[in-house]
Amino acid sequence: MDSAALLSLRFNPEADLLAAARDCEAEVFLRTYGNTRQQLEDEYGPYEPASVFIALADDSGDVLGACRLIRPTHLGLKTLDDAARPPWSLDVARAARAARLDPSQTWDVATLGCRRGLKGAARLASAALFHGLVQVVRANEVRSAVMIIDERVRFLLAAAGMTGHPLPGARPARYLGSPASTPVYRHCDEAFDQQRITNPEAHRLFTHGIGLDGIRVPPLAEFRYVERVPASTASTASTVSTVSTGQAVGAPA
Repeated sequence: MDSAALLSLRFNPEADLLAAARDCEAEVFLRTYGNTRQQLEDEYGPYEPASVFIALADDSGDVLGACRLIRPTHLGLKTLDDAARPPWSLDVARAARAARLDPSQTWDVATLGCRRGLKGAARLASAALFHGLVQVVRANEVRSAVMIIDERVRFLLAAAGMTGHPLPGARPARYLGSPASTPVYRHCDEAFDQQRITNPEAHRLFTHGIGLDGIRVPPLAEFRYVERVPASTASTASTVSTVSTGQAVGAPA
């Protein structure tokens, strides 16, 4: 952590910061793949209750980079759901077994992107988001990750020692504005070990955050997902608590 940091990684942001993360996502995916905000809502809306963001924000609350994750819940994982449909039409249950994937221990890296024209510490935005992703994996004991990734991006990440294996039977195909994307998976511990061997410099930056000058990285505990209690539920619980302890109904605890 840099004591003079002007940028901060934030996990599971709320309110204005969450809205800013969505704005960043929308801008990046419209510019890169032509996806409108409505398309993003149509695609990711069904997974909204299981979605959580990592945001890289400046001290004014503007988000320069954002990553949307989908946690394993009864809603499923979008990558696996989409891989079962055209253009891939995979037998996903069989592919998951072949890849040794346990969907209950797997998170979906649904979107990740940074704004253009970043300067100073913000030029490390992509590295910071990947480090944030590593911290989420560690804090939540995530075993594996899946994503549908554009082949151009996949090539760039491979150069940094971050490779994903295609789901068994998957080939590059057109997907949501990308001319060639592939459903991929990776077991996290294996990925970290491989990057350490193949690209030690990138491993220090992405995995350990060494070199993220000007960017504040919170303690690991702040990357652990905690279910938030809706305000109405919390208010009801407070009222029940005050009644049971003999205080006036509605009085603050």
